[in-house]
Amino acid sequence: MARKTQIVQMTDENRDKGKVFLLTEMSALQAERWAYRLFLALARAGVDIPDDISQAGMAGIAQLSFKMLGGMHWQDAEPLLEEMFACVRIIPDMSKAEFSRPLIDDDIEEIQTRMKLRWEVFQLHASFFIAASQSKFSVPN
Repeated sequence: MARKTQIVQMTDENRDKGKVFLLTEMSALQAERWAYRLFLALARAGVDIPDDISQAGMAGIAQLSFKMLGGMHWQDAEPLLEEMFACVRIIPDMSKAEFSRPLIDDDIEEIQTRMKLRWEVFQLHASFFIAASQSKFSVPN
């Protein structure tokens, strides 16, 4: 089975309006490692992950995520945030939607676009991250 993908078109009235991006799910190995690094960094920062995080819904998880990231050290957060953008490619011409390429710095001109894409990547992986938080990384019997 292929990895999940999602096409996201920017609709906000700004310099990125109309730009189209292709999001592709991380491999299971990469997503697992990303989640472990996230939760270990949160633990190092003293952030308490609520037991009922899976019940919070996407809006609750988003709010909690921003609070948790705010408690992390930049040297831990930066590589995790950048790795999210490895899941994002740009589709320069929708008439040739099968062609996408990796992002370059000038592809995204608005911080708002970066935040939206980051959220969309998180949602693409949300079921895995919620399951990981529920397991608290315990080893199954």
